[in-house]
This record gives sequence, structure tokens and C-alpha cells, in this order.
Amino acid sequence: MQAHERIAEMSNTTIDRTTFAELQDTAGVEFVNELVAAFFVEAPLMLAELRDAFGAQSAERFRRAAHSVKSNSLTFGASALASLARDLELGGLPAQAIALEALDLEYARVAAALQELSRG
Repeated sequence: MQAHERIAEMSNTTIDRTTFAELQDTAGVEFVNELVAAFFVEAPLMLAELRDAFGAQSAERFRRAAHSVKSNSLTFGASALASLARDLELGGLPAQAIALEALDLEYARVAAALQELSRG
């Protein structure tokens, strides 16, 4: 499989292309690119807030940060990332940080896929 085929496959499984295309059709490609750029700035801050809330054992901060990750992910059709964040939101503070590591890994996949999709 060629590199561009792997990227396309990753984009297909990480971002729901129908949702992403509908967002582009509704809001416009330029605006969606601005949303993606904002997501690249805001998502790492949300993930850092999750880690900080986990470290401080602040259940309310943790829930709010997980909710923000979930909501932002759904905007682009990143359903696996949204699902992981939803589980954290509803499940409360996890016993171990491994759930946060899984979220970080999925965010990295989403960021790569969004970057590729934004290029056209």
C-alpha cells in the first residue's frame, strides 16, 4: 500500500468523511479550515486540562474538559475520539492515566487525518 493510500485509509477510519464533507458544504471549505486550525490550538489545551484535572483529582474540571473534547471532535466526525472522551465524561475520574493516553493517541490520529483532509 502506498503512503497516500495509507493516509486516505487513516482519514476514512479516523474522520467520518461524510460528516466532514457535510460540514464543508454547509460552512464552506475556508471556514472549516479555520475551524480545523482552531482545533489544533484548542484540543491540546483541552487534553492538558484533562491531565491537570486528573492530577488534581478534580472530577468537575475533568468532566468539563472531556465534554469539550467530545463536542469538538463530533464537529469533524471524529467519532472514535468523541467516544473516548464521552466515556471519560460519563465515567468520571479514571483510576489510572491509561485512558488519557488512549485519548492522546487518538487525538494524534485525528490531527493527522484532519491535516490531510484540509489540504484537499
